[in-house]
Amino acid sequence: MKIIIAGGGIAGLTLAMSLHKKGFHAEVFESAKEIKPLGVGINLLPHAVRVLTALGLEERIRPIAVATSELAYYNKFGQKIWQEPRGKAAGYNWSQYSVHRGLLQMLLMDAAKEVMGAQNIHLGQHLLSFKNGEKKGSAIFLNRQTGRRRTTEFDMLIGADGIHSVVRKQLYPDEMEPQFSGIVLHRGTTVSKPFLSGSSMIMAGSVKQKFVAYPISPVVDEDGNQLINWIADLPIDNDEMIKERDWNRKSDKQKILSLYKNWKFDWLDIPSLIEGASTIYEFPMSDRNPVEKWTSGRVTLAGDAAHPMYPIGSNGGSQAILDAECLTGCLVTETDALKALQLYEQIRLPATAKIVLQNRQMGPEQVMQIVEDRAPNGFKNLNDVITQKELEDIANRYKQIAGFAKEELNKRK
Repeated sequence: MKIIIAGGGIAGLTLAMSLHKKGFHAEVFESAKEIKPLGVGINLLPHAVRVLTALGLEERIRPIAVATSELAYYNKFGQKIWQEPRGKAAGYNWSQYSVHRGLLQMLLMDAAKEVMGAQNIHLGQHLLSFKNGEKKGSAIFLNRQTGRRRTTEFDMLIGADGIHSVVRKQLYPDEMEPQFSGIVLHRGTTVSKPFLSGSSMIMAGSVKQKFVAYPISPVVDEDGNQLINWIADLPIDNDEMIKERDWNRKSDKQKILSLYKNWKFDWLDIPSLIEGASTIYEFPMSDRNPVEKWTSGRVTLAGDAAHPMYPIGSNGGSQAILDAECLTGCLVTETDALKALQLYEQIRLPATAKIVLQNRQMGPEQVMQIVEDRAPNGFKNLNDVITQKELEDIANRYKQIAGFAKEELNKRK
């Protein structure tokens, strides 16, 4: 069986390695002619780390990542709303990692070349179209550098080509562009002193103005600094124009500083963190509506091509990794490839659709908005604003929806 994967990101490379480990032949076709360590921070939740550990990658991730020990939510005055341990600190069998996305991408690419052979990873090959067939399918790829086209036959095609997926576009030609939430994410990294535990992930503010920060490098320099990843979420002004495809534009640092100038907490100086970034990028927070099906004949979707979601609850990359495990497992248990794709869809589509919709409600981060609505000027006693049970219920419900409830996950091998 020949399996081709369109897209050499987290979803595509993890899937390719997972398939090869189980004896399947897969080839990856990636549009970019060169893989570079681009991007900022990403979080890998315990259920995803479990899959990567089974692929033998955890030992390689650990030295370049921070094992997140706690997650905490605050209001815009720096008052704590909720704090919980994470990863092994919370009793999971697997860590939660914060890591530079570019370094993770390079790690996965290097590992994939070792596992499946560099000859099975084709860079600079952009998918133009595909044809389903009763016995075989075919896909046309374009080398944008040379202008040459190649046609490749397949028994199975997996579209792991991101939120602007060519595969999804052919399956759903009338689908609109990704839906813009009205919120722009301004992202940067800053070398700075550790805050709180040195392995803490924090979120502060509300829907109208939020700030996220967490370390993504375990290396502390001679001055005791870490590389801190941060994100400033801001709604767009009515007179501003931004398109869903305006990814990674440079942000106006002074504008962001003016909006966060008073966010100086005892435990974190946010203006200094923003000031210390060499470059700040912005992109629109977008997703797509869940669709009724991912699979058509010999073709299916995975990762952001299947379920693009708001970056809430650290689930985007993690769910792509779970797709890889599930699809591989379905091919192992179901000898008929087409039935295996249907089984994969039956398991993963409804599960991820729930997360997409829950993330539109801000997932576990809704506790910050609840406190903002009930106590916009801060509080003296948190229990007068929101109960401990309400906080626990919100946190636990999201873990259940996203598939990393501790007791259930720890029972798995």
